[in-house]
Amino acid sequence: MNDDVDGAEAGLDQGSSSFHKLGKGVIIFMRATLGFEPEVMRAASEALNEAENSAYEHQRKAHREPHTYRSPIYPPGAEYAVCLAQAQLMSAVVGVLNESLTESIKGFYKLRKAYLTLEGVMAAERRYINDRSTSSVDTTTTGSTTSSMPSPRLSTSKTETGKTRTSAVPSANPRLSSTTIYSNLSKEPEKEKLTAIEGDDEFVDADEAHPDLPTPKEYIGHLAVETADGKTIEIDTSSKSPYQSSSATSDAPPYSPSSASDDFEKLTLQDTIKETQDITAFGTHPVDTFIVSASNFCFGVLMLIISLVPPAFAMLLKIVGFKGDRERGIQMLWQASKFNNINGAMAGLVLFGYYNGLNGFCDIIPQSGEGSYPRPKCKALLAEMRVQYPKSHLWLIEEARMMATEKRLEDAVEYQAKCGESPLKQLEALQWFERSLNTMYLHGYEDCSKAFQKCVELNNWSHGLYYYICGAAHVELYRLNKSTNPEEAKRQATLARDFLALVTKNTGKKRFMARQLPFDTFVNRKIQKWEQRAAEWNCDLIDAIGVSPLEEMIYFWNGYKRMRPEHLEVSMQRLAWSESSENTFWDKEGRDEKAILALLRAATYRALDQTDKAREVLKAEVLSHDRAVFKGGNKDNWTAPCAHYEMAACLWRDVELGGQDPALKKEELTECAKWLEDVVNWGGFDLDARIGMKVTTAKQTLRRFGVGIV
Repeated sequence: MNDDVDGAEAGLDQGSSSFHKLGKGVIIFMRATLGFEPEVMRAASEALNEAENSAYEHQRKAHREPHTYRSPIYPPGAEYAVCLAQAQLMSAVVGVLNESLTESIKGFYKLRKAYLTLEGVMAAERRYINDRSTSSVDTTTTGSTTSSMPSPRLSTSKTETGKTRTSAVPSANPRLSSTTIYSNLSKEPEKEKLTAIEGDDEFVDADEAHPDLPTPKEYIGHLAVETADGKTIEIDTSSKSPYQSSSATSDAPPYSPSSASDDFEKLTLQDTIKETQDITAFGTHPVDTFIVSASNFCFGVLMLIISLVPPAFAMLLKIVGFKGDRERGIQMLWQASKFNNINGAMAGLVLFGYYNGLNGFCDIIPQSGEGSYPRPKCKALLAEMRVQYPKSHLWLIEEARMMATEKRLEDAVEYQAKCGESPLKQLEALQWFERSLNTMYLHGYEDCSKAFQKCVELNNWSHGLYYYICGAAHVELYRLNKSTNPEEAKRQATLARDFLALVTKNTGKKRFMARQLPFDTFVNRKIQKWEQRAAEWNCDLIDAIGVSPLEEMIYFWNGYKRMRPEHLEVSMQRLAWSESSENTFWDKEGRDEKAILALLRAATYRALDQTDKAREVLKAEVLSHDRAVFKGGNKDNWTAPCAHYEMAACLWRDVELGGQDPALKKEELTECAKWLEDVVNWGGFDLDARIGMKVTTAKQTLRRFGVGIV
């Protein structure tokens, strides 16, 4: 986590325990997910499989070894059960990202296995909590006093060094036998049982009986736990008592600025993580600390991942057998982030990825309260991570991302330029990719082209897309110079043509779940569309290009959300070129291309808070036409469904600008939901999974305010 990968690997090579193998798996997993390189993905799969097998073997042996650490909370071998769950979870992610459909489906199945493993750990915690609660009640009857007990998932404390320590206990899955859950701690992980890969998506172990049941916030009823002597204890989990985590300290100094520390303590997604009783009694042994932090991290990631699955992949959730819970997952990740170990660091990394990545990509999210972006809290966590891992470029990337979310694009680019080179190639590639996007949002066309060319050098994931954006940047430079500097315009047209010629030959090689990458499909179709138009119009390829392809890319990455008004005005100018006298081919354009212009203008108007203008453009240029007009051949079939999404986003923006509690604006939110339902039921279109993630987030936002969507 401090950019010393070689040192980490050298240290891990000195041992062969499950923890060493898991550590090696974490390193190769990070390389794999940062770069998506096939050979690294395969190596990650092998390393994690080895870690998984080792953890199981050590977990099994721990029950027979008399000298194994006996935790007051967990049964013997629970630390290996957590290692097993971590390996399964990372292996699942690698599998889902794999080019093979079979491996991708196995990845979803492993998510279920990780869930079952973690539920076993949580069942042990609930047994311990109940025992403590019963003991406290008995003490009270003899004269002692105890304070009221909050939910076991939500207690915190501060250590002697001032570090905040929090831990959460998720409720049990009511569709699983509690005894079975507890026994999972000593159960050998079963191999994937795929009844069929082609034509039948049913898996033997997945519960298909209740596919639509959400994961509940609380388990209501009794928990039956089998003790070591064979007895069964019935626990009424409706009574609530504090879950107490270890207060292990760290050599890393705590984050010092008091104001930021206060923000970190007070600002949460939900007003639930508060100071309660001293929780050091939960145990200070490093093994317990590892289990607590790892279980919160793993379960949090699991809940978050499942909740983010877009509608296009909803059927795959049947493999998992349960639904995610975004808020619960985020809450657990925040709690895990307060531990000064690898689990805390990884939890922080996932949180930043969620807030600075996904949250920044979506539009219909609350500005305050539950589900919003807790900016001061994120800044405090980032400052703390920078102190603990001062050499790591991971946090430098997140620093720049945070600047971009604050619409400080120039600061972000300048900061990235000063960060220096990371010794981890995949991390260096990610850093350049973020820098490339920011230069694109800034309309710095030369810098944008150079940055994406650097991305081509550093990784081999999506060269076709990178070359496409390079070409699109030079198209803009061609248009800017066309009437004022013909020689420069000619040079830029040649560069654009050369880059666009590289697109087709560099796409189609990568797969996601056995399908071509969505952006590869998109850019290939655009090239074919322009080539067809050039032939029909008897003109150069560059002149056959329609509405700014770079502004299209900005829209799909939601760059408008990161732009200040002066940046958005530049976008408006670049879009206006299409209708200007310099474009002699606009009269030849049909409804398809005019819809692209309208959609991008509407999105820019919305970002400028001019929602009335946005709706007016959408209604006149897109929504008033039959959807069949936008389908067929090389047409851009994404504009019509995206227009419906934009109408929903405009309504949400109106609610935000009104300053009232969204819960009081049911009429507007209901109309917003109707527009979103149109997108959900639209069927397939270009980059539908990308838009689907926005819709999934929007649906969850509306549900918070009492408006549901099918």
